[in-house]
Amino acid sequence: MELTSKQRAQLRGLANSIDTILIVGKDGIGENLLKQANDALEARELIKGRVLENALMSAREVADQLAPLTRSEVVQVIGTKFVLYRPSHRKDKKDKIVLVPATKKKKTV
Repeated sequence: MELTSKQRAQLRGLANSIDTILIVGKDGIGENLLKQANDALEARELIKGRVLENALMSAREVADQLAPLTRSEVVQVIGTKFVLYRPSHRKDKKDKIVLVPATKKKKTV
């Protein structure tokens, strides 16, 4: 699922109010971090992560590697923080994020 710029902007706005729940240290992306990220994405859809200064990777590198592993989209990377989004497939989830519809611009001739 590719996010449009409007959808990305909507998710960035929602991400401002959430706390950082994923912390990447010097060990990088391991099994535990991957499981934690998948669980958090399934429960919340939108998660914010942080890369510690002693980590060997940048926030951009972590986000770019973590996104395909968790089947999510990178919403934003600023400094040491990153935001990932994956729509939840749970039917019982009450507070699902409803994205603005993706519309394609019509070309005028």
